[in-house]
Amino acid sequence: MAPPHRSNVKDVAALAKVSVGTVSNVLNRPELVSIATRERVESAMTELNFHRNASARHLRAGVSSMVGAIVSDVSNPFYTELIRGIEDRLAADDHTLIMCSSDNNPAREASFLRLLTEQGVRGVLITPMDATASRLTALGHLGIPSVLLDADIPGRPSVGVDNVHGGREAVAHLLEMGHRRIAVIAGQKVLQSSQQRCQGATEAVQAAGLDPAEVLQIVHLSDISANGGQQELIPLLDSPRPPTAVFTINDIVALGVLRELRVRGLRVPDDVAVVGYDDLFLAAELMVPLSSVRQPMRAMGWAAADLLLAGNPHPPFVPELIVRASSSLVRSA
Repeated sequence: MAPPHRSNVKDVAALAKVSVGTVSNVLNRPELVSIATRERVESAMTELNFHRNASARHLRAGVSSMVGAIVSDVSNPFYTELIRGIEDRLAADDHTLIMCSSDNNPAREASFLRLLTEQGVRGVLITPMDATASRLTALGHLGIPSVLLDADIPGRPSVGVDNVHGGREAVAHLLEMGHRRIAVIAGQKVLQSSQQRCQGATEAVQAAGLDPAEVLQIVHLSDISANGGQQELIPLLDSPRPPTAVFTINDIVALGVLRELRVRGLRVPDDVAVVGYDDLFLAAELMVPLSSVRQPMRAMGWAAADLLLAGNPHPPFVPELIVRASSSLVRSA
């Protein structure tokens, strides 16, 4: 079935009985057209339900109003907030957003970058993986700039947080609460943010004069989800030295940890303390409110889009540990 006809400038000109040039002037330079003629053209536009083709206009001008964003998983509420900040900044300059989820899959990321290039986007915002840098170099050769989200590669524009600080604060807090067997449920090893949070966790243990090999048990999720967090916790709890505290890569994974603890009848934080990351809106609303490392997600999105459009750099955001009931009980060593 053929698509319905979309009215164009020629249709408007014919109905208004003016030239195509006059319609163009009404759209782009209305001050050059008399009031009577402008009203006739606008009336024809309304009757025909005419809308200008923005893509074609920007193609002729050589500047696109579309920006692409590739994040790990758009269903993650962290990225939902980040994207809202991006959209708010893009809207201020009449730009639109094309969203993609890489699922931390290099082939999927490469495919989306190719599609965004074909769409002629003005630029790309991206949560990178190990192989991303070379792809962005190729993108730059085509005149398409990029900004890294929640990551930092030397020499590349980026906006993010001090994840080392965030990891350090979370584990230092658990150490202060008396914990000496701490599980860190991290993300994939290819994720820079996960690597940095693990580094911060290790630094906190070293700063306390303890051996990270004795205190920390770091595991990496292939599935960064509540179900993934729950499944990863099972062998940890069944081990000869089960953790008394768990620090997770994000709050969604923490939900799965809390679920498994509830299934086993373990009390939080009496038996096992839990600290998440991101401080999503749900963290404070749980039956046992979740301690979490807060990230300014919407502000990060705004700053990233502003860097892409206007070139305004932003220093790394500093995350803040928010202590709630899931980790606040003091234990003996």
